[in-house]
Amino acid sequence: MTLNLEYDTETNLELDYRGIITKVVEKSLELEQCPYEVELNVILTDNREMQETNRKYRNIDTTTDVLSFPMVDYEVPGDFSGLIEEKEDYFNPETGELLLGDIMISVEKVMEQADEYGHSKERELAFLTAHSMMHLFGYDHRQEEEGSIMEDKQRDVLDELHIFR
Repeated sequence: MTLNLEYDTETNLELDYRGIITKVVEKSLELEQCPYEVELNVILTDNREMQETNRKYRNIDTTTDVLSFPMVDYEVPGDFSGLIEEKEDYFNPETGELLLGDIMISVEKVMEQADEYGHSKERELAFLTAHSMMHLFGYDHRQEEEGSIMEDKQRDVLDELHIFR
């Protein structure tokens, strides 16, 4: 796995963010039974940058906690079969890794929401990472049924890692 992690904010999260993100990504890949090595980009940033990106890509002029930019178009969420036929679109030609996508997380929101929900910053960062991973696997929460599946999968990742509220 290639995890490109960029910390692009002055706000200090004061925890092992690389370790937390890495274990959540690895557990998500394991539980989703991804058959490939993957390449993934994660940017930890601030509310201002999140708002600019949200406005640019989603036409929503507010900040948000996490943004996901999947590189794979799944016919069925979490179904990796058939991707190899699209090798030139989905795989890094130099490494052979599946180009899973990009995640942006607001460090300020991690801190705010940890306080708001009464749990640790570690749990909030882990939750946002797991949530975004499910988006990178093609899941969405716009429809109630799929949202429920996505929530169960996020919870499974955190439970497996013993990261609780």
